[in-house]
Amino acid sequence: MSHSEDEDPAALFRAAIGEVKPLRKPVATPPSTPRPKPRARMAEQDDAEARGEFAQLLRSSSPLEAGDTASYRRENLPARMFQRLKRGQYSVQDELDLHGATAAQAENLLRQFLADAHAHDHGCVRIIHGKGLQSDGGAPVLKNLVDRLLRQRNDVLAFHSAPPGQGGTGAVLVLLANR
Repeated sequence: MSHSEDEDPAALFRAAIGEVKPLRKPVATPPSTPRPKPRARMAEQDDAEARGEFAQLLRSSSPLEAGDTASYRRENLPARMFQRLKRGQYSVQDELDLHGATAAQAENLLRQFLADAHAHDHGCVRIIHGKGLQSDGGAPVLKNLVDRLLRQRNDVLAFHSAPPGQGGTGAVLVLLANR
């Protein structure tokens, strides 16, 4: 099909298809400032209250000394299982070393470690907190932090200071509940 130079192909096309209607309405302009992302404020508040209660519990109870044995057992755990834990007869499936961490860092590390251990179905883990011989004020900070935090957790069935060959009173063996 040949056409002369004075015929405009675009004009011919528009004449051939006729009048058109847009399919969609024009999109409204977005607001000038984006909306803030939603926050879990109640969860943050609950977490802050729990940390406050934990700090109060740490201050109000008599702290463990460097050579003291850390020990805890839930009532529903058979005594035989607890004796095996005390002797170090469970295979340790993971380990966390808190040496050099501040109390706040250690608390966060410990919470994350226990969550990971629970997610991987670990039955027994070792937490090395040290004896606290270089702690200010004499009381071992990390040892007491670990002791108090483990007592509050539902997934902890029992814990006991490790046998001498596995860290002694500078570490605890922790028996965890299944999911």
